[in-house]
Amino acid sequence: MSNDTVVFDAVRFNIRTGNEVWTGRIGTPEAIRRDGLLIGGDLRYCPHEWLDSRGYVDPELAQRYPCSSSL
Repeated sequence: MSNDTVVFDAVRFNIRTGNEVWTGRIGTPEAIRRDGLLIGGDLRYCPHEWLDSRGYVDPELAQRYPCSSSL
């Protein structure tokens, strides 16, 4: 298994504080944009086996398919 998929933190803009707030999700750029969120954090890679059908990292899939080098 290789880290073959680009993922980022999904963040939203908090208008009250003027800061980006992490949504608790990590996903592909396409999934993040599709859901109206912002791309945050550093560029990372993960195995495509860890992604759910929506394009976000699923912790249960990550446990089922462990990888020697993780996020």
